[in-house]
Amino acid sequence: MKLRLLLSLLSLLPCVALAQAWPQQQPITIMMGFPAGSGVDVVARMLEEPMEKSLGAKLTMDYRVGAGGNVASDAVAKAKPDGYTLLLGTAATHGVNAALYKKLPFDVEADFTPISPLVNVSNVLTVNPQVIDANTLKEFIDKVKANPGKYNYASTGNGTGTHLAFAEFVSKAGLDMVHVPYKGGPEALTSVVSGTTCCIFNQVQTVIPQYKAGRVRLLGVTTRTRVSAVPEVPTIAEAGVPGYESYTWFALFGPKGLDVEIVNKVNAAVKAALENPATRDKLVALGNTPRWETPKQFRATVKSDRAKWAAVVKQVGATID
Repeated sequence: MKLRLLLSLLSLLPCVALAQAWPQQQPITIMMGFPAGSGVDVVARMLEEPMEKSLGAKLTMDYRVGAGGNVASDAVAKAKPDGYTLLLGTAATHGVNAALYKKLPFDVEADFTPISPLVNVSNVLTVNPQVIDANTLKEFIDKVKANPGKYNYASTGNGTGTHLAFAEFVSKAGLDMVHVPYKGGPEALTSVVSGTTCCIFNQVQTVIPQYKAGRVRLLGVTTRTRVSAVPEVPTIAEAGVPGYESYTWFALFGPKGLDVEIVNKVNAAVKAALENPATRDKLVALGNTPRWETPKQFRATVKSDRAKWAAVVKQVGATID
């Protein structure tokens, strides 16, 4: 009888250890390397409430903007693996940056615990018609080719996904354009709306209000298929640059050494949030494609995307000034 009781108590130790490591009364901080109002932030806010219900814990957003997301990534890489500090990373922070920066203070694979992707995100060629009066991608390409070096394009920063996606587009279309980097998505889009820059590859969800207001035109989405939020906009591949495709993903990571029980609990909360019809509909309406993977599957995704983006960086010759 005593032996049976002892074995029962021992079987509870992992649960006790988890409760001690992650008591729910303390908020979980989600660090983001991009500013409030950016596409990453919009997605985080949509998932915040359903994930809080699943986790039984409050989520707080901490914006550590800078260096293409590296500031936030570095903070999480050095955080205690107790589940209280997570990173909302992107294909840029964990794919592009490893190839773009000669030296990082962390390893994008070894120093993080992949939890799950959240969404795939399409960019869209967004132009100010007052700067370049083009109604189609073909018209845009023809005007730019007729005026080499005249038109500039904005990005959310040197080496970010928007920069590399546009640089690859410029290379494939044979264009001569000037890159103007900004500190984040809101500033970059404002530069296009105001006419300071000609155009940008911007996330569909962040440009829809300006598009509906008639301030910008959308000439092509960067994904292989059209986006349901703007079905009238063709893909860049079908509209004039065959074979072109680019998209990014947003995802949750923890520091290395994060307890597998915590990883699985957060992963399950992501899955539940993405399967919630109301949340899913909101994400899709803004041009996102909900995406969930197991931690093992997502680790493989990070590894393969790191190699893919390294090839793009090399192809376009992108550098950090």
